[in-house]
Amino acid sequence: MSTLIACLSTGKGTWGHVSRLIAENSWNKIFLITNDFGKENFTANNNTELIIINQKQGIKELAKEIESKLKNKIKDPEVALNLVSGTGKEHTAILSAVLKLGLGIRLVALTQQGMEEI
Repeated sequence: MSTLIACLSTGKGTWGHVSRLIAENSWNKIFLITNDFGKENFTANNNTELIIINQKQGIKELAKEIESKLKNKIKDPEVALNLVSGTGKEHTAILSAVLKLGLGIRLVALTQQGMEEI
């Protein structure tokens, strides 16, 4: 399929959403933007790389951190992006980083019919 970038942060039930999105689809590579809590408590598969962020930073610093940690790791010209989990600050920083890397995005989410582009 393609590369998935997903936020794995706060929000009741959102980890289940992200887990199902990963498990029910074939991805070339998966990048999960998370924090130390996610690193310690989420069980990632071999195809998943956790991008650990410091959520206490300002939004510009957070975007720069994500951009630098993703730089040169994504070979696809576009990525599937899921922002069900997390905060608006995290979402904005992730969007900024992905766009500054020159990547196209397809927003994806699970629905009753399975994964769909939004």
